[in-house]
Amino acid sequence: MNELAQALNNSMKEDNEHVYNMLSQLGKELFYPKGILSQSAEAGKKAHRFNATIGIATENNQPMHFQHIQNLFGDKIAPKDLFPYAPPQGKEDLRKVWKKKILNDNPSLNEELVGSPVVTNALTHGLSIVADLFVDEGNPIILPDKYWGNYNITFKVRRGGTVTTYPLFNEADGFNVDGLREAIQSQKAAGKVVVLLNFPNNPTGYTPLESEAKEIVAVLKEAAEEGINVVALIDDAYFGLFYEDSIKESIFSLLADAHERILAIKVDGATKENYVWGFRVGFITYASKSAAVLNALEQKTKGIIRGTISSGSHPSQSIILQSLQSNEFNVEKEQKFALMKRRADKTKEVLAKEEYQKYWTYYPFNSGYFMCLKLNNINAEELRLHLLDKYGVGTISINSTDLRIAFSCVEDSDIEELFDLIAKGAADLQ
Repeated sequence: MNELAQALNNSMKEDNEHVYNMLSQLGKELFYPKGILSQSAEAGKKAHRFNATIGIATENNQPMHFQHIQNLFGDKIAPKDLFPYAPPQGKEDLRKVWKKKILNDNPSLNEELVGSPVVTNALTHGLSIVADLFVDEGNPIILPDKYWGNYNITFKVRRGGTVTTYPLFNEADGFNVDGLREAIQSQKAAGKVVVLLNFPNNPTGYTPLESEAKEIVAVLKEAAEEGINVVALIDDAYFGLFYEDSIKESIFSLLADAHERILAIKVDGATKENYVWGFRVGFITYASKSAAVLNALEQKTKGIIRGTISSGSHPSQSIILQSLQSNEFNVEKEQKFALMKRRADKTKEVLAKEEYQKYWTYYPFNSGYFMCLKLNNINAEELRLHLLDKYGVGTISINSTDLRIAFSCVEDSDIEELFDLIAKGAADLQ
């Protein structure tokens, strides 16, 4: 094993051996090399005469570039913030601003527990990094039965994890805390579990109530007290889109210092929160009371980024940074939130139609982009295809009974027509 990786491992063992034991074999072997980038970073600070280190070309004391590309940005973004490589961990100013945003959005979160966010190529990349760092073949991944299908590729196919599911909702249509407990306990012999918490949930659009969130934390603490190492992976892709009675902070806040055997990891980004899906800017943020653990995890994360994509898009990071610092940011974010809430409210209003009850019920939703219909005696995939072929309506079949509807991309005025057409399609198949 490389001596740098060993040094990081030793520092983790000294402060919290449980977190070290959570690492996959790859995670234990990862490190950030003292190579070209670290030497270039030193040169950037001290080479006041000539800096002949990093592999870019320069002209007239700025990055060489095509003027027609710079013209697309005008004088809004300087060449130095567009054309050179961004650091593997991301632009430092962006990391600072995003951490400040996390703390502002989650006022109960203790700043001293939170590491500096590491920039990823959006959320899926962040999730895959966590999978590489913490999942070996056969490691249990605990998920609700309603989950984003891409998790299968990320955790099962790529890393060989074993997915154990529990029903997301209980009989009272609340979060199924007992189901979560049973799923974790069923994997107790493994000694380690990855519990993935995605709120607002994709596909159902559900976020737990504050009381439910506290119960979730209690279940994870209970598991930790019993000697299970818990990687609490929080997928906050749709964070902030809380329309009704739910927690308004990330559950990351409650888990950051819950127990020495619980490692809270927040994966989030501008993608859905700030409506910049194609910019591909996400973040991984670790929580620990140990500075040594936070540093080791950051170095290992930088190492895997360096060894895969090298670094994320510099233009995208610069644009997101300017957006977050803009005076218009909060105003426009509130405007978009209000629009999304109107669509969610309209969806619930329309779903109250009595004539729909013969075709479906729907799962609770109070947040996010989506909601899910639970069909009565109709196959979801058959209905999906029928709606496409006969009515030109696109939906997503999650399994044999559940149909996901993205109200996020339907105008308020069109929502009633959308569900009327779905009902017509359902009537055709009954």
